[in-house]
Amino acid sequence: MLRHEFQPGRLIVGVFLTATGVAYAGDAAGLWTIEWFAAIPLMVAGLFLAGVTAALTRAIRRRRGTPES
Repeated sequence: MLRHEFQPGRLIVGVFLTATGVAYAGDAAGLWTIEWFAAIPLMVAGLFLAGVTAALTRAIRRRRGTPES
């Protein structure tokens, strides 16, 4: 199996997408009530944090001299 480089920005986006899905699944199951617009702040925050994380990761890898793909 080929290895790939770890990309923490994608991990953060995945976590926020999963959290949004869990929130709406809980609403669909009747466990709690979520407004229709709840996904907007969750996704904006997730994308912002992922962008910051990706920029920091790129800067650290460039400074260390680690090759990028």
